[in-house]
Amino acid sequence: MSGNTKFTVEEVAKHRIDTDCWIIIHGKVYDVTNFLQEHPGGKKVLLKAAGEDASKSFDAFHNPSVLQTLAAKYEIGQISHGTENEQEEITTTEELDEQNQPSSENNPLIMGEIFGDGCPYGDPMWYQDWHSPFYNDSHRAVRKFVREFVEKEIMPNCYDWDEAKQIPKEMFVKAAKAGILGAVVSFGGEGKYLPYPLPADVPLDEWDPFHSVIVTDELSRCGSGGASIGLPPILHFGSEFLKDKVVSDCLAGTKTICLAITEPSGGSDVAGLQTEAKDMGDHYLLNGEKKWITNGVYADYFCVAVRTGKPGFGGISLLLVEREMPGVSTRQMKCSGVWPSGTAYVTFEDVKVPKENLIGKENKGFKYIMWNFSSERMGIVIQANRFARVCIEESIKYANKRVTFGKKLIDHPVIRNKIAHMIRQVEATHAWMEILTYQANKLPPQLLPIRLGGPIALCKAQSTQTFEYCAREAAQIFGGLSYTRGGQGEKIERLYREVRAYAIPGGSEEIMLDLGVRQSLKVGAYMGAKM
Repeated sequence: MSGNTKFTVEEVAKHRIDTDCWIIIHGKVYDVTNFLQEHPGGKKVLLKAAGEDASKSFDAFHNPSVLQTLAAKYEIGQISHGTENEQEEITTTEELDEQNQPSSENNPLIMGEIFGDGCPYGDPMWYQDWHSPFYNDSHRAVRKFVREFVEKEIMPNCYDWDEAKQIPKEMFVKAAKAGILGAVVSFGGEGKYLPYPLPADVPLDEWDPFHSVIVTDELSRCGSGGASIGLPPILHFGSEFLKDKVVSDCLAGTKTICLAITEPSGGSDVAGLQTEAKDMGDHYLLNGEKKWITNGVYADYFCVAVRTGKPGFGGISLLLVEREMPGVSTRQMKCSGVWPSGTAYVTFEDVKVPKENLIGKENKGFKYIMWNFSSERMGIVIQANRFARVCIEESIKYANKRVTFGKKLIDHPVIRNKIAHMIRQVEATHAWMEILTYQANKLPPQLLPIRLGGPIALCKAQSTQTFEYCAREAAQIFGGLSYTRGGQGEKIERLYREVRAYAIPGGSEEIMLDLGVRQSLKVGAYMGAKM
């Protein structure tokens, strides 16, 4: 039998013994006969639900990802519901309570396409039949493509990878072949360096910032983050030699690169960095240390901020350092969140770096770093706000099945109040992110760091504070389940740990808030603002 086979409830009810046991979960039929002995709760639990709809019991004790891992093995078909009742005209939300829930085909509220499972605010509003000026059919195709990839390749494995503190190398190759690696780093790059087509086969000359937003946003639905910040400086400022050396292999997933800026002596004060690269004629002699370097443990290449000139921002350069160069060493750092990221302490001891590995011009590195920061911070905004949205989605779904004091959690006003405050902050942040993305699509490239640097910094602080708020409120809604690794509260437990990995890197919230105001005032004054 195939997963498309239709069964009636009466047919399933005939299969309720230990040698022939079927159950229904969310409209799908599973033959769990061969799973009875393997069920962690014992076979009697399953036999009690044999031949019946076990959705409620399943939801009470399991994470939905369990179905994803078992479906291919035990799913044999779906329940046939027959014809739906005709609906009367509905003009108020109160009338919804008086109507039978219609099918999607005859629902009077649906005017267009709904993407996803429709959980309110569980996805951006344009997914749920809302009109938007920013998205077209190519964006919808990318959305569908990446969601299917995430659901199949990432979502079922995310918890295990987190516990193992490493993502399998073959996963990067899979992501590359799906065009995802190219999608998250190569906008504005050259097509000759793309080893595989972009997601949904969107041509490079039609790819815009909103396509990239969708890819990052959809990847973040798994409730775990990552970074793609080491390659853009080479793509945009590196020589043809460096691009040929590095870009295609990184976009193919066979090589990895990291960005090494932060030092033990300081993070956000980039102008004060101390790692030194002395000019030795045909090479630089590199000495120094970098700390909290994402992907540093696994990186083949390091995009390193170094001091080549005078103190301050005017004496900073970027160098491409290769792992096999003598004097390069890394060691894993134990951090509270983003365990598979390979966060590293990197040491450079008398490393000889060829002059041809200089990225851009000498002593112009601060400009490149600031340009890259805007892109990195927007990536953090997109990820952090989707993480906050995951907290909303998980909370709504859990609150609709958890019963306390004789009623569902969602029926307690205090729980709806928590969810409401989560929603208002996430939707406000998402709207800000979209309008900033629109500006990035319209402004000349040279004006992006000047005009958008301040607003992006403020939006980063907004997104990470929203994320922290939502993670805490979701943890309160889930209670003890959010304190336990694995199970129904898996995503919430992990996200609560990973808040700091977004509130601090890329510029701490305090620095972002101050920078946002200072830069906006400077730009305003230059444009003739009367203050």
